[in-house]
Amino acid sequence: MTVTKGNLPGQGENRFPEGAETAAGRYPEVWGRVPPRHKNFTGRDEQIRALHAGLLNQVTAVVPHAQADPIVPHTLQGYGGVGKTLMAVEYAHRYRGEYDLVWWVLADQPGLVHSALAHLAPHLGLPGPAVTGVEDAANGVLEALRRGEPYSRWLLVFDNADEPEELTDVIPQGPGHVLITTRNHRWAGVAETIPVNVFSERESVEFLSKRIPRGITAEEAVDLSEALGHLPLALEQAGALQAETGMSTQEYLRLLAERTGLLLREGKPPEYPKPMTAAWQLSVEKLNENLPEAMELLRCCAFFGPEPIPRDLFFPVENGRIRPEMAELLADPIRLSKAIGQLGRYALIRLDGANRTLQVHRLVQALLREELDERTQQEIRLEVWSLLSAAAPANFTDAPAQTRYFELLSHMRPARVAESDLPEVRRFALDMLRFLYVSGNYETASRHARDLIEQWSAVSGGDDPFVLEAQAQYANRLRDLGRYVEAHDLNRAILPRMRRTLGHAHPETLSVLSGLGADYRARGDFWQAREHDEEVLRQHQEVFGPSDPATLLAMNNLALGYALTSDFAEARSRHERAYMMFKRSAPTGGSPTLLWFWTGLAQAVRLIGDYTEACDLGEDALAYGRGQLGMEDPRTLRAQVDLAIARRLSGQLDEALELGQDAHARCLSLHGINHPSTLAAAMCLANLWRMTGELAGALELAEDTDMRYTQAYGTDHPYKHGCTSNVALLYRLTGDPERSRSMNESALTALEARLGRNHHYTLAAATNLVGDLAALGEGKNAIRLGRGTLRRYRALLGEEHPSTLACAANLVLDLRGEQETEEAEELAERTFNGYLRTLGREHPFAGAMAEGRRLVADFDPPLL
Repeated sequence: MTVTKGNLPGQGENRFPEGAETAAGRYPEVWGRVPPRHKNFTGRDEQIRALHAGLLNQVTAVVPHAQADPIVPHTLQGYGGVGKTLMAVEYAHRYRGEYDLVWWVLADQPGLVHSALAHLAPHLGLPGPAVTGVEDAANGVLEALRRGEPYSRWLLVFDNADEPEELTDVIPQGPGHVLITTRNHRWAGVAETIPVNVFSERESVEFLSKRIPRGITAEEAVDLSEALGHLPLALEQAGALQAETGMSTQEYLRLLAERTGLLLREGKPPEYPKPMTAAWQLSVEKLNENLPEAMELLRCCAFFGPEPIPRDLFFPVENGRIRPEMAELLADPIRLSKAIGQLGRYALIRLDGANRTLQVHRLVQALLREELDERTQQEIRLEVWSLLSAAAPANFTDAPAQTRYFELLSHMRPARVAESDLPEVRRFALDMLRFLYVSGNYETASRHARDLIEQWSAVSGGDDPFVLEAQAQYANRLRDLGRYVEAHDLNRAILPRMRRTLGHAHPETLSVLSGLGADYRARGDFWQAREHDEEVLRQHQEVFGPSDPATLLAMNNLALGYALTSDFAEARSRHERAYMMFKRSAPTGGSPTLLWFWTGLAQAVRLIGDYTEACDLGEDALAYGRGQLGMEDPRTLRAQVDLAIARRLSGQLDEALELGQDAHARCLSLHGINHPSTLAAAMCLANLWRMTGELAGALELAEDTDMRYTQAYGTDHPYKHGCTSNVALLYRLTGDPERSRSMNESALTALEARLGRNHHYTLAAATNLVGDLAALGEGKNAIRLGRGTLRRYRALLGEEHPSTLACAANLVLDLRGEQETEEAEELAERTFNGYLRTLGREHPFAGAMAEGRRLVADFDPPLL
């Protein structure tokens, strides 16, 4: 693994200073996002030593592939401005030599913690968020930290955490250390807590002596620190002002006394510490006098989030809602740089030159906003919305664009973007939802979509085009999360409103119409879905033309419908056409759509019985997914499950088992146990265990999955009945053919009622029921059902489809058992020659027939 000690593009890591190997210890191999050390850091030695001792006394075993002992986080707890973050920064720098990895996470927005963790992935030899999506990359990081691979000596700092429950799933278990800064006293119940209070008098005097280089007497320092309540942030503000202006301590104290009285009369909220408020007010007044444009820039920063703001967001915006004074500043890069530098010298912002960001303390932001009237607040908020919108890239797939969207995401909620009714800002918000989908971050996309719908509906009503588009995206994310009923109900509700508001031929209307086809498939209404998607494709071709990406997506959806209604040849033809036409114009970077088309084609080829070709296509698709989207992207995992199935059917059991076990573990980690993708991976794995002789484990997993399919899809979904047939098969193989027969009869009856007798799911259940009848000694009934099933297979799939051949091979066994030798031998020759022509003599299915072993029809639920 190559570790870069420096900035990866967009990752936000700190560069190592020249000559970083100091007596204090080397820098870690990975040193990421840690703020610069405060040059005037003072005191706290006893608390830092106590923190260090507490972390060292924590003993955590490293057990590969097993649950490690729980980590006990250590917290620095205290109110705003008291110096918790600076103390954590000092600890990280002071003890850096004891760690191989130090990573800083801004935790005040819980939804963005995963993003911060995800950007650690490349340093652990894992795909980053631009490749895999945020959730996948973050989960991979947590697992690597748990194992202690490649680093066992690590430190994670979660800065400005709020509720303990919000970090439960992201505190890694393993051999490293976790440090949390928080204002919330509730952390004391779940972590080792070190209270961080104001400075002692000695520490205050020491700090002021460092901060005011022109000198301050000990007596003056005592007076000033007492007036400021020994609050570190207030002392920083006071020291910066005096250092920059040459103001005497006595003058500062006089102004401070006057300003404090004014602030009290104005009734400032109690959460603003009085010394901080007064000290800040004096700095603001001096800044206004000396460089008023810097003050305007600071006010603008107050309406972003407290996370780092990319320096290059401050750039002229055409047709934006920028205040004239700010527009003038943004148009003059020299004055802008001067203003930023001045804010840094007054300690009103924290500059990170390596990562080209600036950051304003949340307390300073709150005070700045509080000073402004409502009209000015709204003007600046409009300004921030314009800056954010203008900074959003037009594409979502290349790495720099994804990095920029993650940077903007951290400011979405603090800037109250959802409140805007400006078209360009709402378009930016919808683009953010699309980016979150492309990056595989479905849950975060769902949360933001809910916020937008709630805010926009209240202002603009339910028929507003932006509201309708947000609802359409929300419906798609609900489907991605496996919440099929909710997705269907929402699409049904918004389609008439879209037709009325946007028109029948509008792209968003047609997109929702297409989504309804996916909803029908998810409900198990395969024939209705196919008929619906035929009409959707016709409309797309009429409106967009034959080669538009939206038309190709409609064609791909129709191909899925053909596969689900047993027309595998037509499914393959349409999948191939959609894939080839889209690939010619696919976007640069990783395209989830291209992978979706690719996987659909590989699946159709497998269903038609070309297992070797399906493996070749599946391997290419999986390589693309892993390389472009990442190993734990939801779309990549779908490709992996399908390849595992193809390899199983082609006889490559070892390779299939490795793929299947890995895919199931990753789906479980990414989605949870009840998600449809996890269930599909679980059934794939159960079939693999059955094929490799692990019957007990296969039965346990298949039974559990069958039960969960009921929860995910309902009691009468074809997938549920197909899974029941898989469980029944395992009961027969483990010695209970009577129970197997009962289950297969129920599944067959239900599938016939739902899909008809001439569907491949129905015929698969019938094939397995034939085996039950034979095992129970009912040879005549087995032959009767076997003959009918074979006749239907031949009519549906052709004489030499593997499913047809398996049914015929089993009928040979039953005919021989009932002494119907002539028919048996004629069918045996015909069937074995079919195997030779299609799969080859060495294929396990041909070998099973030659050895007189019964073949089975297992069920692999496709992902919709």
